[in-house]
Parts: sequence; structure tokens; C-alpha cells
Amino acid sequence: MRTPELLRELRDVLDDAGLRGSFLVRDLATGEEAGIEPDAQWPSASLVKVPLAIATLERIRLGELDGATQLDITPGRIETAGPTGLSRFRHPARVAVDDLLHLSITISDGAATDALFGLTPPPEVARILKGFGIDGITVRHPVRELTETPAERFDRGERHLAYALAVETGTAGRGHRIPQLDVTRASSGSARAFADLLQALWTPSPIPAPVAGGVRELMRHNVLRQRLAPDFASDASTWSSKTGTLLTLRHEIGVVEHADGQVFAVAALTESRVPAANQPGAEAVMAQVARRLRDHLRLG
Repeated sequence: MRTPELLRELRDVLDDAGLRGSFLVRDLATGEEAGIEPDAQWPSASLVKVPLAIATLERIRLGELDGATQLDITPGRIETAGPTGLSRFRHPARVAVDDLLHLSITISDGAATDALFGLTPPPEVARILKGFGIDGITVRHPVRELTETPAERFDRGERHLAYALAVETGTAGRGHRIPQLDVTRASSGSARAFADLLQALWTPSPIPAPVAGGVRELMRHNVLRQRLAPDFASDASTWSSKTGTLLTLRHEIGVVEHADGQVFAVAALTESRVPAANQPGAEAVMAQVARRLRDHLRLG
């Protein structure tokens, strides 16, 4: 199938699933790529944790931070809520910077992430990223702001109203009444920018090798594998990734390394027009679209 025909078909598949999205799949050996609206800007949600990991590991490499330094975590004083991780601890704990990185990337622990942002604030993360020549990704706020949406303010029985608000109050220019969904106020990026970031981590680039290797290792151990992993992980491939989820947003970026030596960067950034928190069908469609783009490049 020719590329224009494939892209039209995949847009229809997304629309039928109630999704709108940006996708980009890139062959990291040849630079050949295929995508759908890859330059559209999106709020990045938890994808911002990857730039933070890069910045943190770079500061460790430079001697500005020590990965063994332990930070005190006190229950009741953590501002970043979450379903797992440090925000669910019941007793005081001391956690090393290296272990906070592991929690931030592998289980998307927001409290661990904001402990790291306390060491390297968003403007410094953005500066380090820019210094490595990575453009198109903004880092504007700690992740605790992602837990201050209407979904957290409404009672449980009214939480569906927050999702309805997320669906109904966006603008054509990617503005939104909910600040966390507004690309001019939230941390943001495009599928192309995140593919560029992945390429800089997996191929020679200005990012120092120890830093890039550390981030790759963290992403390789990501345990949130319900989205794209079912279509990319196998006995003959390795899938390393990071997800991002917020209200109607469902994102994932990752790299699939095949046993035959082919390596592809994958960026999938989507939003749903269905006002519901749990949409496994939408996630299955995301994976289907991303895999078909990969197959198109792989098979020619």
C-alpha cells in the first residue's frame, strides 16, 4: 500500500475509535519515517519525565549531584498524589537520587519525579535539553500540577464531568480551559520532537554516552506495558518506553530494537473524544496504528 493511502486509512481507524493523534515512526538507521500530523504540539503529561532523567543524569555525570545522595520522604508532606510509589508510603523513608530516577521512569512515580524536580527545576531541565540540541520540547512545571485538574476536585460520582470538560473545552489551536491540557501553559512537545529525543538517546549525539545509556536502561524497565508494548515486545525484539496519561490524553514514546538489527523510534500522542478514564480499546488502536506505520517502513 502506498503511504498516502495508508495514512488515510489509519486516520479513519483513529477516528472510528474516538481518537485524534500524532504519530511518528522513524528507522534510526536510515532516517526514513512515516507519520500522522507529527508536528502538532501536545501537552506531554508524564513524557516530561524523560527530559528530567536526562538532566539529572547529566548533572550526576558533571559532579553537580551524587546519585547516592538520600532524600527524606515524609508521608503527608508529598504534594504529588498518585496511584503508586512514594505518595502511597505510610512511613518516613530515605530514597537515593538514583532510586528516585528508577521510580520516576519505571512506574511513573509523580512524587519521586517532583523530588527530582526539587533538585533540578523545570527551567534548568529545559536549558540542559536545549544544550544537547533537542528542540521542540518545553518543560514548564513540576508534575504535581498534573494532579490539580477538575478530576481531582470533583467527587468520585461526578468525575465523569471532568472528562466531559476535557473533551468539550479545547480550541483548534490546542488551547484549553484546563491549564494542564493547554500547550501554551503545560509542558509540551510534538511527535517529531520526541522522536528526535529518542534518536539522540539511541544513536551518537551530543548527549554523553553514560547519560544516554542510563536513560535507555531506565526506559527498558518501564513496567507500564498496556499501551504499545503488546504490539512491539516479543522474544525477537526489545521495547523501551515511557507513557504519559492525563484525562483524555494517552501517549507513549519508545524504541523497538529487533533481533535482525533494525531499530525504530515510535512516538504516539493522542487524545480521546470519549469522556471516560478507562479505554483499553483506544489503547489497542494506538498500538495498531503505530505498528502498521512501523511495518510500512520495515517491509517497504
